[in-house]
Amino acid sequence: MKHRSIHRSNVPHRRTARRALVLLLAAAPAALWAAPRETVTLDKGWTVRLASGDPATKDHPKAARWVPATVPGYVQTDLIAARLTPDPFTGLNEATIQWVGRSDWDYRGRLNATPAMLARDHLDLVFDGLDTFAEVFVNGTKLLTADNAHRRWRADAKPLLKAGANEIRIAFRSPLGVLKPMVAGIANPLPGEYDSTAGDEPAGRQTSPYIRKPKYHYGWDWGPRIINVGPNGPVRLDAWDDVRIDTLRVQQEAVTTAEARLSADVTLIADRDATVQVDAIVTGPDGVQVRATRSVAVTAGENRVSVPVAIPDPKLWYPAGYGAQPLYTVATETRLDGELIDTATRSTGIRTVELVREKDAIGRGFLLKVNGIPMFAKGANLIPFDSFAPRVTDARMASIMADAKAANMNMIRIWGGGHYLPDSFFDAADRLGLMIWSDFMFGGAVTPYDREFRENVRIEAEEQVDRVQAHPSIVLWSGNNEVLSGWETWSDRTAFKARVGPEERERVGVGMAILFNQVLRDAAERRDADVPYWPGSPSSNYDGKPDQDADGDRHYWDVWGGKKPATAYLDSCPRFMSEYGLQAMPGMATVRAFAGPKDLAIESPVMKAHQKFLKGEGQGRLLDYIRMRYREPRDFADFVYLSQVMQADGIAIGALHHRACRPVTTGSLYWQLNDVWPGASWSSIDYFGRWKALHFAARRFFAPVAIAAGRRENGVTEVTLISDRTVPADARWTIRTIDVEGRELAKREAAVTLAPLSATKVALLSDADLFGDADRTRSIAVAELTVDGAPVSRALVTAVPEKAMALPDPGLTTRWSTVDGEPAVTVTATRLARALWIDFGVLPVQASDNFLDLLPGESVTVTVTGDASPAALKRALRLRTLGTEITK
Repeated sequence: MKHRSIHRSNVPHRRTARRALVLLLAAAPAALWAAPRETVTLDKGWTVRLASGDPATKDHPKAARWVPATVPGYVQTDLIAARLTPDPFTGLNEATIQWVGRSDWDYRGRLNATPAMLARDHLDLVFDGLDTFAEVFVNGTKLLTADNAHRRWRADAKPLLKAGANEIRIAFRSPLGVLKPMVAGIANPLPGEYDSTAGDEPAGRQTSPYIRKPKYHYGWDWGPRIINVGPNGPVRLDAWDDVRIDTLRVQQEAVTTAEARLSADVTLIADRDATVQVDAIVTGPDGVQVRATRSVAVTAGENRVSVPVAIPDPKLWYPAGYGAQPLYTVATETRLDGELIDTATRSTGIRTVELVREKDAIGRGFLLKVNGIPMFAKGANLIPFDSFAPRVTDARMASIMADAKAANMNMIRIWGGGHYLPDSFFDAADRLGLMIWSDFMFGGAVTPYDREFRENVRIEAEEQVDRVQAHPSIVLWSGNNEVLSGWETWSDRTAFKARVGPEERERVGVGMAILFNQVLRDAAERRDADVPYWPGSPSSNYDGKPDQDADGDRHYWDVWGGKKPATAYLDSCPRFMSEYGLQAMPGMATVRAFAGPKDLAIESPVMKAHQKFLKGEGQGRLLDYIRMRYREPRDFADFVYLSQVMQADGIAIGALHHRACRPVTTGSLYWQLNDVWPGASWSSIDYFGRWKALHFAARRFFAPVAIAAGRRENGVTEVTLISDRTVPADARWTIRTIDVEGRELAKREAAVTLAPLSATKVALLSDADLFGDADRTRSIAVAELTVDGAPVSRALVTAVPEKAMALPDPGLTTRWSTVDGEPAVTVTATRLARALWIDFGVLPVQASDNFLDLLPGESVTVTVTGDASPAALKRALRLRTLGTEITK
């Protein structure tokens, strides 16, 4: 294969005096000086084919020939590119790609070994990901065996390499082919996540609990079943002599406003005893450097060296909304006999993180403090960016993260059923000030309890923590997603425990406790000591049962899963809501990307195939939730629109209530931010990056200062003023009752000083207080908050659901202009325009604001960015509200 790049440590390679001496000693049997480590990236010239003799060859003979392969990548995307299998994201094509994950595959690459390369002491082949059961051969001889897609695999290939061309072959075995025979022989296999929708595993006999592989590949209730196979991380050759840097960690020993004491912790791998010098150089955001040096004796094998560095007057990193995000660079240089032989660099930020778990009359709190400031976490859960993770670009990740910040989020939870994200993701979070809650990759399946499994996970966890722990955005490590709560309460777990009896039940339960409360806790707390560890989500940190309002974090699914209305969010104040959600369809532009005209029906086969909740029956659940509050959809496009209105309104109820519960509640993370493919889901941003109504609503309900007006089913509305500011603010709240034509029927208001970091309840009002004798089908209450004379937040209250209201045609008019060089449209409402959606069809554009409530006489101006001419925008523009069908 071709070598795209060669990296050398920053060392002058030509030294005249040394070259002369080397010439004199050219006949010596071994090099007397270590040369700098060199890294050769191996990402070109790969090919892939079905393994010889695989049964799939009969039906897919073309796949048995070598086809170009992308590394890192998956077989599935290579076959799509070669047009040997259709795009599984389109129509009903998911079914047509299942054979790939059931087959064995061979990758082939070539490495040209030069005499200079072969003169090095070590030539390590390094694979940053092999998914999952793989054997690597060099010139026909086995080099290594891999069984964990979340690990890095390294082996010295020098004994197997020869001058000139060398063949590297990676033989992947089907995960199903390896594990199904094993699971078939187990009387009571461990409960997993979701039964196969492809008919390739018997119900209740899942192989996923027994493999370290992204669990969403096996299908989830928001994504397809595509069991990927291939080298899911970069491949490289490391050439080194004597000593190399294996890891660099940045530990914060102590932080004050006057000084930050850091430690650059370096793990060195040596092949002989020697004395080395390790320098740590910290460069601040202002370019000022601080250097520290240690000389240490190393022995053959692994050596750990800590170099303390004191940073005067540190510039602290803050989450978004609380301050700036200054970043430092920590570099280490390792020298042997005065020669620079290896370097490593990390980007970091200086801050303190504390998880406060104080007991109170309710239970125990769950409060994160950053630099001593109590945080209210506002954000969403992140699932993988694509079913095929290696094809996700840094730009795509950064765009989604920027969209999260644009919606006033300050935290993202990385969900545990996916994969560990690349450094570039955390770089973006660091720059944007987004706090990261990072699950270890356990999605919900009960875990094996054998020591071999735990040891495999230990290595995985330590590698992953070492890789990213320097990032200041990481504020919490969490052991798993729903493994602990599932073991306690899920029906299939209860049945499993009854079948296996008390002894096996004890072994499984103790095994999980060891894994999540010891192995992973040790990996996180020892290797990233300044970040708290939490054993799972939801959890109570083993203080009691998980998933309780009074202690720890909660996943609340009585709404949607339990069919309760969104107003049920108002019934309690959890300590930290880490999951809750409502589904919606993506917009019509995205729907048309996977469905043809004949598929545009709520329960068409294609729509149900792209609706993974209850194997397609989620379409009916969407209709149920629309009908709870809104009118019957007039057609498929109206169904799409109403589903987004329902989702946005429902999550706004929950998020604002959680914020109103402060300080009892300290976080609200809705499910979910993004999608792995185009389809119905809980996301606020769809697969193509288009904002749903929910994301526009999130920008308002997560605003730094907001008013909440939560109306319960008993007709009582509680008004709360919310401030995330760290200083007091002069404000005025107002509640006006108006009819749909704009006539004011009643008004109450008051001035108030908003306390910092607070939620202040200012009114408790019955329907009679708000609406009196007014016609409740034609009246709304408008709660508004102004700060320093400027409006900052608004909430609407109705006494009856919108489906019972006489919502009028709002009499919308439009006017086009240009704002800051961008096309802009001003929409004016004559009467109440509830849930206004400004739509441009399939044009690749986005409005600066959307999903708006316009009161009678109000106007809004939105700019439109994207690739479309003003004339095309005018032709495509459609306006939709709850009171009208479509207005052009």
